[in-house]
Amino acid sequence: MMIPRNRTLSRRTMLRGAGVAIGLPWLEAMVPTAKAAELAPVRIAVLYMANGVNTSAWTPEGKGRDFQLSPTLEPLRDLKDRIVVVSNLWNAASNTGDGHYVKESSLLTCTTISKTLGVDINIHGVSMDQVAAQRTGDQTPLPSLELGIEPESTGVDINVGYTRVYGSHIAWSNPTTPLAREINPRSVYERLFRAAGPQGNSVKQDTHLLDQVLEHSKKMRKEVGVADQARIDEYLSIVRSLEVRMERASDPKRNKWKPRASMSGVAQPTDAPRDHTEHVRLMLDMIAVAFQSDTTRVSTFMFGNAVSGVNFRFLEGVSNTHHEISHHSKDPDKLRQYALINRWHIEQYAYLLRKLSEMKEGESTVLDNSMVLFGSALSDGNSHNPHRLPLVLGGRGGGRIATGQHLVHTEDTPAANLYVSMLNAFGAPVERFADSTGPLGGLLA
Repeated sequence: MMIPRNRTLSRRTMLRGAGVAIGLPWLEAMVPTAKAAELAPVRIAVLYMANGVNTSAWTPEGKGRDFQLSPTLEPLRDLKDRIVVVSNLWNAASNTGDGHYVKESSLLTCTTISKTLGVDINIHGVSMDQVAAQRTGDQTPLPSLELGIEPESTGVDINVGYTRVYGSHIAWSNPTTPLAREINPRSVYERLFRAAGPQGNSVKQDTHLLDQVLEHSKKMRKEVGVADQARIDEYLSIVRSLEVRMERASDPKRNKWKPRASMSGVAQPTDAPRDHTEHVRLMLDMIAVAFQSDTTRVSTFMFGNAVSGVNFRFLEGVSNTHHEISHHSKDPDKLRQYALINRWHIEQYAYLLRKLSEMKEGESTVLDNSMVLFGSALSDGNSHNPHRLPLVLGGRGGGRIATGQHLVHTEDTPAANLYVSMLNAFGAPVERFADSTGPLGGLLA
């Protein structure tokens, strides 16, 4: 069937007419704009906060478009028409095991991780962000960008018998491979610039280094057991993918990518931030630059690891660390401090949304063409409750997200339903993700 060029096709019309409830990709005919080549790409970012929230200060009053932001979400007041607050979702697969690692590491996979001291980590799934990256990774210099603040935790949490590695990652390229995060703002800056346009002999130098890594890994493979051989094979596949991307970046005939915005005016950030707030904002700045330039379309950021012990005494009225205060035992003063820490995180989230909203793309903005999810894998940190996850989605996803509302779903609706809708809006349609039962009702425009 031919669609007239001057006619806009409604997504709802398509769904009714085809008699299909899930899995439809976003079609050019649904966009009331010009040529597909002129359309800005859609981006996905996930900002993760550890240790849950003070639930009494989180949930908005009212639902639908008639809602009032809660005290914790109040820093988003000027962005209210560009966000969706989602209530009553949960990750059923995490409702087991320890208080943190089972829940927080699987935030984006919606799976149950294997209990291990570290030899055989397995999360039994691929994270939602990496499903998106697999679809568009060959269109940008970096398939995805993983950032954090705290270094990877090592060793075993003897209180629960899990390796701390689980608590250091939310992005998983396959069930046994978490993606390393960069925590140095200057290193991120340098990585973005090198990825966008390799200079001089940098490609040759990098290729030589990768050749050395490959040779060393192959030798090591002959000296280890079967399980470690499998891990080395996975590692080698990642190294080989880096080779392919570098070859593409250095070959003008193969590299068709062009930056959507120049990075020449971006100031080099420090590698020694003065404080926690500056460190966080520098990392968020790097996400904004990466999205505006189209160096990547997928990113995750961890404000802290699971069981994060970041000290928030720099906030007026707060006297202890994040994890300690989250175990409030219903103490009124701890709950007050808990809400202040949650609000600080939302302020940083709002900072990124505003920055993206100031980046113009024709008649729209980078925020209009993004989906930026803020969330925690717990609701109440004291009880380690995985029900009613605190989730906010910012940005219109290229016009595909119906923003400006508080979506209140049936209790224990799968969080995976949200991910199905986000992937469909991103252009990586799926019928199912983990325990999803379909797309999240009311989210798509």
